[in-house]
Amino acid sequence: MKAIGIILAGGNSKRMKELTYKRAVPAMPMAGTYRAIDFVLTNMANSHVQKVAVLTQYNARSLNEHLSSSKWWDFGRKQGGLFVYHPTITPVNTDWYRGTIDAIYQNIHYLKESHEPYVVIANGDGIYKLNFNKVLDYHIQKRADITMVTTTLRDWEDSSRFGQVILDEDGKVIGFEEKPMVEATREVNCGIYIIRRRLLIELIESCVAEDRYDFVRDIIIRYRNLKSIYAYHLDAYWSNISSVTSYFKTNMDFLNADVRQAFFKDDDRTLTKVNDFPPAKYNPGSHVRNSLVASGSILNGTVEDSVIFKKSFIGSNCVIRNSIILNDVYIGDNTVIENCIVESHNTIYANSSYIGDPGNIRIVQESNKRYII
Repeated sequence: MKAIGIILAGGNSKRMKELTYKRAVPAMPMAGTYRAIDFVLTNMANSHVQKVAVLTQYNARSLNEHLSSSKWWDFGRKQGGLFVYHPTITPVNTDWYRGTIDAIYQNIHYLKESHEPYVVIANGDGIYKLNFNKVLDYHIQKRADITMVTTTLRDWEDSSRFGQVILDEDGKVIGFEEKPMVEATREVNCGIYIIRRRLLIELIESCVAEDRYDFVRDIIIRYRNLKSIYAYHLDAYWSNISSVTSYFKTNMDFLNADVRQAFFKDDDRTLTKVNDFPPAKYNPGSHVRNSLVASGSILNGTVEDSVIFKKSFIGSNCVIRNSIILNDVYIGDNTVIENCIVESHNTIYANSSYIGDPGNIRIVQESNKRYII
């Protein structure tokens, strides 16, 4: 593919509450084994985008550790590679990234030193499967200056979290409002763009010269009537996980066989960093129904309609229902957990009970006595 990639992975979301106290949203665990950023990295790799930059900032330690080697996504070639860029203090710059435009501008050498004619820009918190070559073909066919990927929201999703897009019959963007209070359409921006590299450099430098730093507001909306902007409709699974509700429901979607088939069993399956943990162990007395259980876990109790991440221990006579248990959690005997997300590296004492509301998922975050010396 004649394009380089940029993944915007530096933002924070207050809608994630305690879940982003120690990690960035793109580093959130997904589907038992994966991280959110794995999905866009896999899309880049499977579309043969050989050179990808990840722009990180907020709470980036675990994300940086996850991206420590490019081999898991097959970017480790003589040509191209995976590049992770952080805000850098210099004699002429003492700021963190002031927005998505500034994040690209502070690393504009990545664009100027590349030779590919196009750039694929994508957020790091989207869960989807997409061949960017199809979007590029559409972009060229329409002779567009910018092509954005859009989709139709599912019924339960809050449209005020997204940019709402109005299109004409040819797919051209004729209206765009970022996170409006009143819903005008269910067609929303997925945060995925294709643009010619030289045009992107020109727009980025022009915006920074005017102290404009937000890609959506200062390029997509501001230039809507000056540039030819088209929408490529994604008619497949897509979810943005930057709220507790959407994160929970997206993980629960992977209990659906069709969703698992699309991401993990068809061609171009999702890639991730691999840990050499033993298979999950189901001891006598354990009962598991309609759940995902990751490697390294040991189960002694009942698990129903839940996602159990790596290295978790479920004690005897425990009941886990409609919940997410993140990595390396110890749950003592006779514990009941329902409608909850249990934060990673937690110790839940025996005989505990945590019951959330299906419409208001509870986040459980206890102190971890196992690692106190």
